[in-house]
Amino acid sequence: MTEAFDALSRTVRTAARALGRHGLVHAYGHCSARIDADTFLVAPSRPLGLVTPDDACSVVSLTGPLPEGVLPEVRIHREIYRLRPDVGGVARVQPPKTMSLSVLGLTPVARHGFGSYFHPQPPLWDDPLLLRSDEQAAQLAMQLGDARAIVMRGNGAVTAGESLQAAVVLAWYLEDASRVELDCLSTSIAPTRFTEAQSQTRATWNGRLLERMWDYLTAGDPESAD
Repeated sequence: MTEAFDALSRTVRTAARALGRHGLVHAYGHCSARIDADTFLVAPSRPLGLVTPDDACSVVSLTGPLPEGVLPEVRIHREIYRLRPDVGGVARVQPPKTMSLSVLGLTPVARHGFGSYFHPQPPLWDDPLLLRSDEQAAQLAMQLGDARAIVMRGNGAVTAGESLQAAVVLAWYLEDASRVELDCLSTSIAPTRFTEAQSQTRATWNGRLLERMWDYLTAGDPESAD
C-alpha cells in the first residue's frame, strides 16, 4: 500500500470513531473518502465507535456491485460520488435530534451559524424504510443535488463534503441545527432565520473553522496525531 492510501485509511478510521464518540452514529452508520475519480474507501463494516487502528477499510468502485462484506447502504456513497465530483467524503449518520425532527416531516431551517451551511434547509428523503437498491440510492443522490446533507425520515441523514473531514463536521453541524429547530418548535415565539445572503457569508471555512471542529471531534483519537 502507498503512503497516501495508508494516510487516507487512518483518516477514515479516525472519522468513524469521531462519529461514534460524539453520538452521531450508534451500532449503524458508515463513512467514506474518495480515493480518485473511480474509487472510494469506506470504513470497516462494524459499529464505527468500535473501529480499531488495525481494522482494514474497503475499496469500492463507482462501477459494478459492492464488494463482499460492504454494508448495503454504502451504495448511497457510490451514487453520490458518481453524481458529485466535488464531493470527497460522505457520512451516513443517525443523529438523535435530527431523527426526532425528521419524523415530524421536518428538517432544520438555517437559523444560526451552523444551520447556514444547509441553507435554506436540507431536503427530506420521505421514505422511512431501509434503502437496499441501486435505484433508491440513485434517487436519493439526485434529491440531495448540490446540498451538503439530506435527512432520511426516521432513518438518520447523509452528509457530503469536499473531504471526509468536512462531511463529519457537517454531521455535527446538522445535529446542532436540529437541536435549535426543536428548541424553537417548543416555544410559541416565531423564530428568525438566515437570509440567503447571510448564509452565503456565514457558511465559510475561513478562520480554520473546519480544522478546529475536526480537532475537537477527534481529540484523543489513537490515530489523530498521525
